[in-house]
Amino acid sequence: MKVVLSILTTAAVANAHFTMQYMWINGVDQGLNNSSARSSKQQPSDGRDVHRPHLQRELDFLARVLQLQLLPQVQTSRILEWHQHAQRTGEPAISGGHKGPVQVYIAPAGPVGSASSFNGQGSVWTKIYSSGLVDPATQEWASDVVNANNGKHSVIIPPSLPSGDYLIRGEIIALHVAETYPGAQFYIGCAQVTITGGGNAKPPTIALPGAYKGSDPGITVRINCRHRPLMRY
Repeated sequence: MKVVLSILTTAAVANAHFTMQYMWINGVDQGLNNSSARSSKQQPSDGRDVHRPHLQRELDFLARVLQLQLLPQVQTSRILEWHQHAQRTGEPAISGGHKGPVQVYIAPAGPVGSASSFNGQGSVWTKIYSSGLVDPATQEWASDVVNANNGKHSVIIPPSLPSGDYLIRGEIIALHVAETYPGAQFYIGCAQVTITGGGNAKPPTIALPGAYKGSDPGITVRINCRHRPLMRY
């Protein structure tokens, strides 16, 4: 299987508290904004509405193309790296009390060369990574783990996916003001991946927007109750 990676955009849809600014491929840093990084023009309220199209992705620009050779059945690691404001300055990667889950989706965009016109609509997205409340005893969230790892979290692209163009969609949901809807804040970054020599898997899919509802217990939730701490997510 061969993978060609083109970084299309990173959208911080809740007013750019933090953005996806780097990507690593099998442990190799691809550099600032070669795998990240432009703030969305949308306002904070847009980043909290589960029905708006920003939950798909935004295609602001096309960055350089990277190539990676893979052996059959070898899983390929991508590390997404997020930061707020300036890059790698030593401040926490995710600002303040912005705690919540970290998730990654992938969607087939069609034949090779078609991802630039793909709009992400319909039931096309498959979740390939999810981490939420890591430790109920300490109230450690996946976002805390990202901070502890200097803004990084890894994801494996399944080698069984069919050949073609794909979009990878990184998502961090900040739940610090999610007691009422709209409150949860969505931070999203996207990248294009071209796979050749892939498999024939047909994973389950969801629509974004569409899969989330404001009434979902993972979207409207109180995570900062000292007397009744959240025990699972």
